[in-house]
Amino acid sequence: MTRHADIAIPSSGAYVLRRARVPGCFLRQPLVGQQVDPEGSVLLDIHVEGEKIAGVRLAGSKPGDGVQTEIDLQGRQVWATLIDMHAHLDKGQVVPRVAPDGSLSGGITLTAADQSRWTLQDVRQRMEFGIRCAYVHGVSVIRTHIDSVDPRTTPMSWEAFSELRTAWAGKMALQAVGITPLTAFLDHSGVELADRVAAAKGILGGWTDGIAQHGPDRADLDGLLDRFFSAAGDRGLDVDLHVDQSDDVDAFTLPDVARAVLRTGFDGRVVVDHCVNLALQPASVIERTIDLCLQAKLAFVTLPTPMMYLQDRHVGRTPRWRGVTVAHELMAAGVPVAIGGDNCRDAWFPFGDHDMVDTVKQSVRVFQLDNPIAQAVAMAGPIPSAIVEQPDIGWIDEGSTARFILFGARTLNELMCRPQADRIVIDRGQRITDALPDYEELTPTATLLASSAFRARF
Repeated sequence: MTRHADIAIPSSGAYVLRRARVPGCFLRQPLVGQQVDPEGSVLLDIHVEGEKIAGVRLAGSKPGDGVQTEIDLQGRQVWATLIDMHAHLDKGQVVPRVAPDGSLSGGITLTAADQSRWTLQDVRQRMEFGIRCAYVHGVSVIRTHIDSVDPRTTPMSWEAFSELRTAWAGKMALQAVGITPLTAFLDHSGVELADRVAAAKGILGGWTDGIAQHGPDRADLDGLLDRFFSAAGDRGLDVDLHVDQSDDVDAFTLPDVARAVLRTGFDGRVVVDHCVNLALQPASVIERTIDLCLQAKLAFVTLPTPMMYLQDRHVGRTPRWRGVTVAHELMAAGVPVAIGGDNCRDAWFPFGDHDMVDTVKQSVRVFQLDNPIAQAVAMAGPIPSAIVEQPDIGWIDEGSTARFILFGARTLNELMCRPQADRIVIDRGQRITDALPDYEELTPTATLLASSAFRARF
């Protein structure tokens, strides 16, 4: 068997990836006569011409005109490149100058303190470091939330994003969500953010956590949500909200968001992130809430790794729950559920490398998504492809751009069991040869060892 490391992708001309084992979730429709293995994968020949997929056929097909190279993958796994539905590039890569304490409140306090260090160059460098990591790992779309509260740092973060979106056009599709507390829509600051987001062709965001609600009719929150959706609707913006990131069962706002969408008649796309509180509600409340979410056509993004790290954390006590939403129940009801990487080496979560393959693997374990295992793969490809409106990414079909991840593993089980550091990523028909960026770029060794945060933590 040819070693995975020895596979050579031609730099030009047409070629065929023979005997590629592709999870069926990456195919828009089944091929006539296809045979599906017990894990839901199909053995295919993928014909590539230039930057495009010229054909997807059952293994053993004829090469076709102009094919110069045939590469026998011998049944190894091939995925489409993936989508990170939820990142925070502007806040990332601040370890070790910031030492997270593992709490939500600590993340807020430490980020606010760190923002005094932010400059345009600093923000741009850290954001691009994250993009480069994701690109090498096989990610083709990142939706990043941009903190838009501090009047000093907000303009520089949006400027850095705009520069990077232009610089990475064609290689990485970047989307930005402007986030601020919903209370900002009580005054002009919320409107100013909506105008900024519209000018940047972004998505309007915010968070519902921490809102004081008074009275049985929750009128305060209803009014804020109405203003928020009005600001988005007036500008033709989609929305993406952080919702219910705590274990306080009384601070449960997801039904209010769904009702606001229905009440206002908002017709843009609505994404709700986290929603971990839903898992702590009584079964009857979960059922009613899911029905409301279906009516409002909400899409969910769940962030398993940072939430497992943050939720139900108490000093000296082992956590009692997983800190994630009810993914199985939502998917069974037909609600779209995607996964995202979320925080990466920032004040909330000190780990991560913008690797969505790793996030998929973590999700299989956290959500027990191994029967069938391919459903977890879909949560980072075809499902978010529709949500972020990137139909050319997350699929393997004729006419799509040739973007693949080639693994040494033959089965999904093998893929889940080893790190897959030897993966081969193909972008627009050609192999990516970039190396992962070195942390030395961000923090030279001398600075690292002298860091008080590093000494205190390690």
